[in-house]
Amino acid sequence: MKKSLIIILSVLYSLNISAQNFEGKIVYVNVIKSKNPSITDQQLIMMIGKTEEYYIKAGNYKSVNDGTLLQWQLYINADNKLYNKTSRSESILYNDCSEINDSIYKSALNKNVIEVLGYKCDELVLTCASGVQKYYFNSKFSVDPALFAKHKFGNWYDYLLKAKAVPLKSITQNQQFIMETTATSITRLKLGNNLFQLPPNTKTEKAPAD
Repeated sequence: MKKSLIIILSVLYSLNISAQNFEGKIVYVNVIKSKNPSITDQQLIMMIGKTEEYYIKAGNYKSVNDGTLLQWQLYINADNKLYNKTSRSESILYNDCSEINDSIYKSALNKNVIEVLGYKCDELVLTCASGVQKYYFNSKFSVDPALFAKHKFGNWYDYLLKAKAVPLKSITQNQQFIMETTATSITRLKLGNNLFQLPPNTKTEKAPAD
């Protein structure tokens, strides 16, 4: 179960340089199909959450989930750590994002594959040691990959190098599950820096390895 949680967190786990970097909020809905006979689809969606609110500003991002297990994730660029708050730990578990936890065997870019929220999206397919990751994005919502150059964990920097945009949809397939995450709204907002800070007196500890 602990290994499954780390896999989920690493997935939850992560744009055109000439355009302004997207700053704002994206609301995603999750659909999950379990491949683990000991965990049902419903159990997974309850743990992770059906809805995710994602905020990004410059080199930082935060996601807030409505799951019973996963509550929020926060990437602080200055620390190069991804902090994970779960209901099972008083401490906030973190991943060192300088550590590479996956290998990409090949990538493929396909143009104008689907439409999400009225935006035509290209598809980036990453075939990895962990499975297959598919991302769908539109260059209108650009992010400069250089902002996340240190973020190796979860293949986030590798994704941004090719897409240069926040994903509007993603499909992740691994040995544990198939998860489809689709944006239901996207809004440009000016976000305060305090949104990307840990709560006062936070106790942190490194997340266990797979």
